[in-house]
Amino acid sequence: MTDLISGGRLEFGIGSGAYQRKFDRMPAGLKQSDAYKYMQEMLPVVKALWAGDYELNGEFWTFPTLTSVTKSVQKPHPPIWVVARSPITFDYAIKNNCHVMPWPLTRPFAEAELYKSQLDEAIAAHPDAHRPTFALMRHTALYEDAAGREAAIKTIQRVLGQFENLFRNPGDVNNGFPKQMPLEELTDREQYKAEMQEENRMFGSPEDVIAKLRHYEALGVDEFIYYASMGLGHKELKRSQELFCNEVMPALA
Repeated sequence: MTDLISGGRLEFGIGSGAYQRKFDRMPAGLKQSDAYKYMQEMLPVVKALWAGDYELNGEFWTFPTLTSVTKSVQKPHPPIWVVARSPITFDYAIKNNCHVMPWPLTRPFAEAELYKSQLDEAIAAHPDAHRPTFALMRHTALYEDAAGREAAIKTIQRVLGQFENLFRNPGDVNNGFPKQMPLEELTDREQYKAEMQEENRMFGSPEDVIAKLRHYEALGVDEFIYYASMGLGHKELKRSQELFCNEVMPALA
């Protein structure tokens, strides 16, 4: 329906899922460590459902004949993106003609270099496959002064404490909101420090962000995904996007 309403502009993204909590709310016995297997079985099924009637008796999923309506405007289907952070997922994406969109989380530029090497290895292993678009996602916040920096850093540190809760799965989630774990209780706390957040994420002034994006461009990243969802205040979020649109994008056009 989205592809129809938008006149054929839908791009479909899929990931295997990061938290055991999600799988605890599905049929019993699903493990997050096997999440990539569930996704790899399901993606060809999604394509088949877009094409017409389909029945599945798979290793993990089973359902009688059904289909997807309405059909997409784009044929044979919209572009497909796969969240990839491991060699097996990059390999799967290449074999199935998907684009890739890794997310380095809190990790430094070296993590993006690792993803690029995994992508290159997958492409080399399948020389007849298409060359995918390589996009990279980072939490992004542009600011012009110390107050803007402090707001961005405090916001992302709060979100990280909530993410750690979901990863550890202690069950402290109320009304859809995970309890924030104190940063001093977290392992690998160095990556949560303000200096590391500003260095590793797409945080900083427009000039800082342009310089960081130039590094990704030189690495071979084709597209950048501005990840805005981290709870930043509306005023700060709006200003960040204005700075990105008005100063960063023209510099990279």
